[in-house]
Amino acid sequence: MATLDSTSTWAEVVAAYADNVGYDEDNSATKARAFVTACRLLLSPAMSSKRTVHGGRGGGEELELDLAEIRRQLEAAQNWITGNASGGGVRHLSVEEFRT
Repeated sequence: MATLDSTSTWAEVVAAYADNVGYDEDNSATKARAFVTACRLLLSPAMSSKRTVHGGRGGGEELELDLAEIRRQLEAAQNWITGNASGGGVRHLSVEEFRT
């Protein structure tokens, strides 16, 4: 799937959210970043009305977004990226047994 942007449809954003929600199970920084992007778009003014209807002519679907939960998931993914995507954080070298 292409990177999400301002031209992405609601259905594409929701699909990216669902496709990448398991970033931690897959240990995938790429999926985590895509999940963050999907969350950000779901929280954007263009897509974040609390209750939305998509589709038309009787075949639409209605969805009520829990924006607070999406924000929590966004923060969790960002924290996961910070702790996992760069090799697991800070490492300190021990010179305890170093001899000259």
